[in-house]
Amino acid sequence: MSDAAETASTPVLELDGARATIRLNRPKHLNRLQPDDLEALLKLFDRIEADPAIRVLVLTGTGRAFSAGYDLNSVAERATSTIEQNSAGSAFEVVVNQLEDLGVPTICRLNGGVYGGSTDLALACDFRIGLDSCEMFMPAARLGLHYYKSGIARYVSRLGVNNAKKLFLTAQKINAAEMLRIGYLTATVFSLEDLDEEVEKLAAILAGNAPAAIRGMKRTINEFARGQLDEEAADRRARESMRGAEIKEGIKAFAEKRPPRF
Repeated sequence: MSDAAETASTPVLELDGARATIRLNRPKHLNRLQPDDLEALLKLFDRIEADPAIRVLVLTGTGRAFSAGYDLNSVAERATSTIEQNSAGSAFEVVVNQLEDLGVPTICRLNGGVYGGSTDLALACDFRIGLDSCEMFMPAARLGLHYYKSGIARYVSRLGVNNAKKLFLTAQKINAAEMLRIGYLTATVFSLEDLDEEVEKLAAILAGNAPAAIRGMKRTINEFARGQLDEEAADRRARESMRGAEIKEGIKAFAEKRPPRF
């Protein structure tokens, strides 16, 4: 995947077989997100969710950073308007939560630094693979901003209370080694070529596994993490999987010592 700078635009969707890639595309501004980017992302998520041929989503950025977060000017404008704060003020949170709730597995390809709200955008993905030169920080405490509760919950459930406190309350920058240590990163690599190779390898694994089983287990895992497990629905999905076509193919492929064809 080329990271060459392109004309700025809303996020770009690229399709390659069972893999979809969404690329943030404002490289001159470190892919800082604007209101129209949020609208575009929601439409792309809906498109991906509606296409059964898509088995995995990769989210990445153009240029030398993944994303500098949400436009601070937009945040400041909303802070002065109660009406906007009650409507557009929740737009970023809606986007991140919808990304987390996508049925397909998601990989964040961290081609560079990740800052502000985009740290939560990446955290909403199921996996994060980044360059060993990447870094992150959450500046809410420096800005006088109380972050939205679902974002704080995501930090706590995925990174733990102590790491969430360190990142939110100190607003200190951390490097890739620390991001890996606390579990923010799934893996680190040393070059863009290695990054593409690792992302492709993981995407191929995810796209090759049973899509209905993945969708159901991802939902159950996320509900567990939120403390909002729908036990009846999870039990129903488990029972249905025992009678479905996927398990028949999986067992047959295992017996025949071949990859399953889901």
